[in-house]
Amino acid sequence: MLSDPIPSPSFPRCACPSALRVLDVTEWFGDTTGGVRRYLLEKARYVARHPGLSQVLVVPGPRSAVSDEMGSRCYRLQGPAIPTQAPYRILYQARAVDRIVARERPDIIEVGSPWAAPWIALRSARHARIPAVWFYHGNFPTALRPPAGASALSVRARDVATHAAWWYVRQIGRRFARTLVASESTARDLERAGVERVVRVPLGVDLETFHPRRRAAAATTRRSFGLPDAPAPVVAFVGRFVVEKELELLVDAWPAIARETGATLLLVGAGPREAALRHRMARLGGARVIWRPFESDRERIADLLAAADLYVAPGSTETFGLAPLEALASGTPVVSADRGGVAEQVLRSGAGAVFAAGDASDLARVVIAQLSRGDRAAVARQGRTYAEREHGWDMVFDRLFDVYREVLAA
Repeated sequence: MLSDPIPSPSFPRCACPSALRVLDVTEWFGDTTGGVRRYLLEKARYVARHPGLSQVLVVPGPRSAVSDEMGSRCYRLQGPAIPTQAPYRILYQARAVDRIVARERPDIIEVGSPWAAPWIALRSARHARIPAVWFYHGNFPTALRPPAGASALSVRARDVATHAAWWYVRQIGRRFARTLVASESTARDLERAGVERVVRVPLGVDLETFHPRRRAAAATTRRSFGLPDAPAPVVAFVGRFVVEKELELLVDAWPAIARETGATLLLVGAGPREAALRHRMARLGGARVIWRPFESDRERIADLLAAADLYVAPGSTETFGLAPLEALASGTPVVSADRGGVAEQVLRSGAGAVFAAGDASDLARVVIAQLSRGDRAAVARQGRTYAEREHGWDMVFDRLFDVYREVLAA
């Protein structure tokens, strides 16, 4: 359990619209996790630059502790690992969260995961008489859709599971003042399912770190990752090796892509599907594939994305997709499934193409066509222009804190 002698906040509860204290609660936060962790750390940087704003993080961890994350106070509460979802953990210490809320006195609570965290945070918010919002970061009911060619029994079972999942999402959504989403496609899914008070707040990218100028050092970057020198094309994926990323599609498509283009595939990340993916690739005889572990150095990732010729995001249930946006900001085109949040980025930017979701042969066709384009410089400019126009982090958090203030005013 969390011990009580924790320092009290050094600033008072905000009393005017320009000052605001938010407490973020999520189970999607670990040392090797991606999008939600990045979003929360970027929020910490934002509040550090804006007097009157402050942030407190409450996340599960292997042991209870209090630390500083980019200037925001972070409470880690000991919790067990979620089976098959390493490194994520379950947040279960409801009384500890009550004590943190009473001590930190936030103006609003934001919840960023769907399991135990919403119920614990709602209880604490009710006790403290403060509003709470839910950021719907993972569209898990859509991941239950039956694959093409599934048996009738499997389709029926998945239909029942999908119905139950959407019922659960509705039960959570109706208890929060707002449900936040990062893409229009996710907003449509929620509204079709009967979730009300849905607000779109797209996520962002560090425009200074992820920049096309890094392509000038592409030769050095390629050598550091064990990649071939230009003009041999490089296709990249950076992220977690989990079911919802649908990396099996990329593995199945890769032999045809490599045969037609001579490209090298670089897969950077970690996750429970890694062993199965490696075995599948070896069985298919996929050539020119390089695997690299999770990379925590953001500068290295930015160098890699600028040095790649194409980024592939095969998942069709993404609610947004930070890594694909970082690729676009770096001047690297993206190929994605034609459903989900990444498809919106690709279509709005014009910097890439989409393939029929779930179809490995169409993925291969589209990747081969993109690697054969002669207008890559123009496509790179389109991706960068789009990122600058719509996804700077300051723009994102200006919008988010406006939503908080609307909730507080109501």
